Formats: sequence, C-alpha cells, structure tokens
Amino acid sequence: GVTRRVVEVRLAGMTKKRRNAGRNKKGRGHTPAVRCVNCARCVPKDKAIKRFQVRNLVEAGSQRDLRDASVFESYQLPKLYMKLLYCCSCAIHSRVVRVRSRENRKIREPPPRFRPAADGKKGGAPQQKK
Repeated sequence: GVTRRVVEVRLAGMTKKRRNAGRNKKGRGHTPAVRCVNCARCVPKDKAIKRFQVRNLVEAGSQRDLRDASVFESYQLPKLYMKLLYCCSCAIHSRVVRVRSRENRKIREPPPRFRPAADGKKGGAPQQKK
C-alpha cells in the first residue's frame, strides 16, 4: 500500500521545473553568496540574475554644455559601468526577466537584441550575429 507508493516516488524522483534547477553550478558544491542590488538579499552567485549596465556619467542635458565649454576638440566623456545582480523575486518584480510558459522555458537562447538605428530615429534592425 503506502510504502509501495513511497518507493515508486523515490525511484521516479521529484519533478523538476528547470533542467538546471535555476542555477549555473553543475559540478561545484558551493558558490559564494552575493547581495541583490535592490533588496540586499543573499543570493548564490550562480543563481543571481546578472545585467551589465553602461550609462553616461553626465546626463544628456548637460553633455552639450560640457562639449561647448571644453578646450579639447573630441573629448570622450567617461561612462559608468555597473554589474547589477538581482535575486529572482526582485528581477521579476522590476521586469528584468519575465515569467515564461512551460514550453517557452525550454528556449535557452537569448532574445534578439535591438540596437537603435544609425540615423537617430526610433526602432532599428535586430543585431546580426558575426
């Protein structure tokens, strides 16, 4: 009766939602914890959702004023490079990642990246792979 059902469940194993169990660990037993940039929750480094953000150090309104006041002809303004690490709940809440259906969860390739058009208008063609 009951013991037979328990044995069947143990042999079959528990169902898995994702083939990587939501981590990128594979052979390692332990990975260091990092802090979420939004709520400061401890998250394993391989489980954290990582996004690399590149922003201008100076906002767009002040860039023209600096360019006009600058002595140098072509001075490249510095950029701010930030690696953002989110926990799962903050990434979903702030729409960094979206919830996907069971079939779409199996798609492992990243979505196509859109780059702005060279003429400065909105929209653009998807980036080509080299």
